[in-house]
Amino acid sequence: MDEPDREPTEKTTDDRREAERETKWMARNWIGVAVVSILALLVLVVGMMQATGLVDVLAPIADSGTGQWAAFGVLALVVLALAGWSWRAIVS
Repeated sequence: MDEPDREPTEKTTDDRREAERETKWMARNWIGVAVVSILALLVLVVGMMQATGLVDVLAPIADSGTGQWAAFGVLALVVLALAGWSWRAIVS
């Protein structure tokens, strides 16, 4: 059987200012994750509606179907880049 940890993985915070800083940091980063999740869901919904032909949202950007899917791909890449950036901020 494994031996339990001798020390906690994180030190407790006794300083009020440090606790407030940590709380603000966590809130800021998790709000960033929430925003990226919402954007990813919106891009997914627009892509599905575009694929079924319900909407033609990207028509002002590109006239052909290929151009519209290219614009959608750029949107997806932007969301992926934001997701990587926000997740890196939390991990580090």
